[in-house]
Amino acid sequence: MVTEPNLYQEPNHDFVPKIIFVDLDGTISYNPQEPEFADRHADYSKAEPIPERIEHINRLYDEGHHITIWTARGCVSGKDYYPMTEQQLEDWGVRYTDLQVGNKPHFDMYICDKSYNSESYFQRLGQGLP
Repeated sequence: MVTEPNLYQEPNHDFVPKIIFVDLDGTISYNPQEPEFADRHADYSKAEPIPERIEHINRLYDEGHHITIWTARGCVSGKDYYPMTEQQLEDWGVRYTDLQVGNKPHFDMYICDKSYNSESYFQRLGQGLP
């Protein structure tokens, strides 16, 4: 006897989607021109994706979280990097809800009770920690 698969899944009423802002350069991409990622202008067209990090962000998106890619590209120079950044994200297969380019403030230190350092965050994931 062949049974039809159950395509209906009970909704998880405990799930609360999060609003997650994800930095671009130095977080889900790197620039070979700046191997130690310096906080200064680089040729963003040379940025390369970090596939395993993008896969993680895509999973968060697929789970139903609101993902905003937030980058300071152009905030100091005033150059519009939106079209190039949007194309890179498409080429790299990044799934997101919103893209914010050039409106992230340029700063030397960010102190916030809800922040994660990207390196610590992805290292914890690699160790299977929450």
